[in-house]
Amino acid sequence: MQTNIINVSKLNKSFGTLHAVKNVDLKVKKGEIFGFLGPNGSGKTTMIRMLCGLLTPDSGTGHCLGYNILTESLKIKMKVGYMTQRFSYYEDLSIIENLKFVARIYQLTKINERIKKIIAEFELGNYQHQLAGSLSGGWKQRMALAACLLHQPDLLLLDEPTAGVDPEARRQFWNKIHELSTYGITTLVSTHYMDEAERCSRLAYIAYGNILEQGTAKEIIEHVGLTTYKISGSQINQLNHWLQSLGDNFQVVMFGETLHISSQNLIELEKILEQIRLQQNYRIEKIETSLEDVFIHLIGIARHDQNR
Repeated sequence: MQTNIINVSKLNKSFGTLHAVKNVDLKVKKGEIFGFLGPNGSGKTTMIRMLCGLLTPDSGTGHCLGYNILTESLKIKMKVGYMTQRFSYYEDLSIIENLKFVARIYQLTKINERIKKIIAEFELGNYQHQLAGSLSGGWKQRMALAACLLHQPDLLLLDEPTAGVDPEARRQFWNKIHELSTYGITTLVSTHYMDEAERCSRLAYIAYGNILEQGTAKEIIEHVGLTTYKISGSQINQLNHWLQSLGDNFQVVMFGETLHISSQNLIELEKILEQIRLQQNYRIEKIETSLEDVFIHLIGIARHDQNR
């Protein structure tokens, strides 16, 4: 039976009139890679900061790594590796100087031995004396993850860690996260990249402070219940404008030179498709609904509810 590393209920956090996190329930098991998927300003960062002890919830209960998130935040901080979206280390210090600084913050023993090991693990040897500020985005990211792991945390909280890095660096980063998972390290990661979301064990869609859906990618797609068709043709832009004008019974999204049309209402969707088929200018193909289709659908519903 897997242990819940995170188990929180009815968490709320407000900043003035902004209700940033609303009645969130969340359970994350040991060794899972759990993804928060949502747009900017959805509450992902606030949620992560509450879980690692940097913010105290206004209300709610729960534990992280066995510690009470309301009363034992200091103990949580010492067992968590937190990687912020923006590079948060000293750019006028070298990699090795930054790592020594982090080691002293955590009051680690055998500092030189630990640093030597982590530098080798992340292949930072050729750059260890280079100023952090002069590193590329991918190498900054690698250094930041190494620093997060220096004190051997049980839980990693990663806030959009691959923002601004190239695809190859992203791939290497995620390979490392999966490797850490095999060692029992749990990861909670926020992202807005669909390919990264698909690499998570489970996901939570969050918007306007609410968790809209959570589960595996397959479970979420099945539960939302969208049917999706791909349409291509020489006048796809005109078709897009026409469909956008028809109302809210389905969603229409351009993907390059093709268009995805999705709906939970199969009767209405078939009526529209019949009208399109009559024009004989378009190729219509039923496809599997993707995480991105679901994401756009859920955000649209959340936006509509928020504006009512």
